[in-house]
Amino acid sequence: MTACLILFLIVLGINLLPAFGPPTWSIIVLYGLTTDLPVTLIVFIGALAAALGRLLLAWGFRFLKDYLPAKQKRNLEAAKKVVEDRPKSAIFGLALFALSPLPSAQLFEAAGLAGIRLGKFTAAFFVGRLVSYSIYAATAGVIRKSSLGDVFTERLTSPWGIAMQIGMIILLAALAQIDWSRFLRSDNDPRSSA
Repeated sequence: MTACLILFLIVLGINLLPAFGPPTWSIIVLYGLTTDLPVTLIVFIGALAAALGRLLLAWGFRFLKDYLPAKQKRNLEAAKKVVEDRPKSAIFGLALFALSPLPSAQLFEAAGLAGIRLGKFTAAFFVGRLVSYSIYAATAGVIRKSSLGDVFTERLTSPWGIAMQIGMIILLAALAQIDWSRFLRSDNDPRSSA
């Protein structure tokens, strides 16, 4: 039971980080290689803790919205409307994102800033993580051949990893600069369907 709690807390903590956190899959693999816990339990606990961590991160970013300029607040409100008017597209996009190796922190930060309802968003992320963590856990033999410290170091110090994190932070900042209301006008404009 202690191993489950420690796993949960480690993964939760990693997923509360807004950027530059170690990859959660590496913790899943580490637990798969060094504990007697069933892989399915490790994957479930990891996905649950990751989803809760990202949900809490998004909620935390909602508080930052109050400190943004009025124009950015309007843009984020319009972005929220665009996402909520097209929920199937948003959930499909999130599901693809959740299955990919791309950092998800900035996606949840953006959702928090925009005030998007997070229930379905987080559920789709959870399901995606169940799938991706299962794949990582099943291929743990690859990690067995290398040092886990090397995996962490490569992720945190590789030019690709750093560029990816910085790029995602820039995209998050750009999100608030976009006039999302233009997308709403084009959907409601009768001339756009002619």
